[in-house]
Amino acid sequence: MRNSLSVARPSAIAKSRSFKAPFRRSIAELLAPLDQVAANSPNMVINRDAAFVAGGEAYVLPRYLFIGPKSGDTPIRTGIFAAIHGDEAEGAYAAAQFLQFLELYADLAAGYCLSVYPVCNPTGFEDNTRHSRSGKDLNREFWRNSVEPEVGLLQADLGARAFHGIISLHVDDTSAGFYGIVGGATLTKHLIEPALKAAEAFLPLDPRAQIDGFPARDSILRETFPGVLSAPPAARSRPFEIILEAPKGHPVYLTECAFVAALQSILTNYRKLIAYAPNL
Repeated sequence: MRNSLSVARPSAIAKSRSFKAPFRRSIAELLAPLDQVAANSPNMVINRDAAFVAGGEAYVLPRYLFIGPKSGDTPIRTGIFAAIHGDEAEGAYAAAQFLQFLELYADLAAGYCLSVYPVCNPTGFEDNTRHSRSGKDLNREFWRNSVEPEVGLLQADLGARAFHGIISLHVDDTSAGFYGIVGGATLTKHLIEPALKAAEAFLPLDPRAQIDGFPARDSILRETFPGVLSAPPAARSRPFEIILEAPKGHPVYLTECAFVAALQSILTNYRKLIAYAPNL
């Protein structure tokens, strides 16, 4: 492979994984390797305080805090969110693989405080459905006075943590290839191009001039649907916001590799860019 992720191939990135799940896909099975790593990690902390009830059953929105080696005065607070659509399990597994990758190569996260949410839609993930069990597309509910508990819990974190960057992982069954959606801080455009190049080592890019109904150029969109997971509208300082979209229909381990490579690229390049941000 032609990027630095080659060190993380079969041992850290699953070679194959089937998502022809039974009625309930297991969240515990997804999280078990992370919990095992966190139990002995100096870098990773588990937080399961974000609890809610759906259909009489108790759920949590699992969050893993990964604190990289100190670099500079203020940690770079970045949120990584996956599986807000429950049938996009590849993103959840990629987020989990990325945390395991960081545990092996913690210097990649130097200067970062990463909040990673592998499963933002637990009931949809279990049921292998886009919507939550309430029937809502949670990724159209943000900052719209939603009563969905998952959205309320995520909004609380988005407000309280004042992230410098927000990255969402998605899978698009209508896409011809990998692409990105950008918003927020001006320097976002300087992050998405190298991230897409890194992902292209594993998956083709989507070359179309229109993707998901929005104009696109060089596999990059600058518009998306209202109500998607994002920083609070009234945030004083806008974070960079990137949505990474992988195509369906490719081997799952390649999709995971593409996500991990793109995430690796974003962290590396953002750390370089912030020193020059005033001049961008």
